Amino acid sequence: MPKLVELTLSQIIAGLQKGDFSSSELTQAFLARIDRLESQLHAYITLTPDLALAQAEHADQQFAAWRVDSNVPLPPLSGVPIAVKDVLCVAGVRCTCGSKILEDFVPPYNATSVERLLESGMVILGKTNTDEFAMGSSTENSAFGTTHNPWDIRRVPGGSSGGSAAAVAACLAPVALGTDTGGSVRQPASFCGVTGIKPTYGRVSRYGLIAFGSSLDVVGVLGHDVVDAAYIYKLIAGHDQLDSTSADRPIPDFELLDSSRGSLSGFRIGVPDEYFIPGMQPEVETAVREALREFENLGAEVMPVSLSHTEHALPVYYLIAPAEASANLARYDGIRYGPRVQSDRMWDIYSRTRGDKFGSEVKRRIMLGTYALSTGYYDAYYGQAQKVRTLIKNDFDQAFENVDLIAAPVTPTTAFFIGEHLDDPLAMYLEDALTIPASLAGVPAISFPVGFDKQGLPIGMQLMGPQFGEEILFQTTHTFQLATNWHLSKPKL
Repeated sequence: MPKLVELTLSQIIAGLQKGDFSSSELTQAFLARIDRLESQLHAYITLTPDLALAQAEHADQQFAAWRVDSNVPLPPLSGVPIAVKDVLCVAGVRCTCGSKILEDFVPPYNATSVERLLESGMVILGKTNTDEFAMGSSTENSAFGTTHNPWDIRRVPGGSSGGSAAAVAACLAPVALGTDTGGSVRQPASFCGVTGIKPTYGRVSRYGLIAFGSSLDVVGVLGHDVVDAAYIYKLIAGHDQLDSTSADRPIPDFELLDSSRGSLSGFRIGVPDEYFIPGMQPEVETAVREALREFENLGAEVMPVSLSHTEHALPVYYLIAPAEASANLARYDGIRYGPRVQSDRMWDIYSRTRGDKFGSEVKRRIMLGTYALSTGYYDAYYGQAQKVRTLIKNDFDQAFENVDLIAAPVTPTTAFFIGEHLDDPLAMYLEDALTIPASLAGVPAISFPVGFDKQGLPIGMQLMGPQFGEEILFQTTHTFQLATNWHLSKPKL
């Protein structure tokens, strides 16, 4: 049997129910591993050992009562540990968003996604590191230090959910919540060799998620395999009256734990040439092409599709997302929220507080967004970007009339060295070129491992589905993972 910390979510659930180990033993095993490896990886900003052990003890009491009387209610994930990205509120636990401006913020309420997991009996190990306000592709922008990739600690884990991805890859948590605005679940999942799902926009409540781009932010899941991700997704998805953008439609009932189609006969997978861009690392393209051949071996039909406006996605995103960020972050002014740098003049309080407490990337995006929304430039920049966003969404709608899924690389390269892009914001933004289109279109997408490069770094592939098509993403990925072993590899730490 693998070590406790190496078990998948489904193995943990089965082990707890059989009594092979207790939730307290499991939680202590994860806390001990975190204590041993956290100084190398810095996957967490805030650890919650006291909370986790109290929740684990409560779960053990529930299991004891359930074994005496099987009619006693037992939450579906009672006693299972999880990590939470530090942009989601957990009542009584500080939520920094990776920023000095929220360094001491302790929310009095839970995000809806967190609340649903707590109701399911999960144990919270801590809050994972993130680029400041989720703005970044490397987790180097955190005010609390850089997270390191478990496969090579000289390299980034991706971002902005790099802490969550690194925690799962290094077995510092079995599963983790992340968020995806322009690729922030999928890109770190690819860099760290784990599986990550970005649901359809509106499928998971954003209540309690501290906003970056309100028309783009999505709460997602990272796990060792697609079964892990699907299990957590089913618990956090669904309508929420506290979020006006939450979709009021049922979640299909699907089961992955004990069954699979075994064959993908009848499935049509589209492959857009626009995603195989100049400068792509050759090993990335080779691994994705080989994965497509495996899908064909499993019975799927692979065919070309065109997403003709893909080349415009990057500039469109970097107009819309900063514009929304400039509005969302206006509240952090030293008056209403967060710390205050004292001065005798109100405008000095504003400028000094924001100047001292925001990092350089957040300032850059606030300035970009404010400019795009300013008088005389709104129509030329933000307004025009929204029109092109519609064209990008139409590309996906038309493609899904002919195919069930769209397959593509997640990133042009594998994980790059820490510091490699810090002096070149454009190079950093280009890391998101292949994940941004699905975010702009609001469609679901999943990233999963399909190989390694010559340096032994993971390579990810993404499948994108029609809106609210998560079930087909899960089933297709599960069939692939039953036929391959890429997702079983673990970094040697």
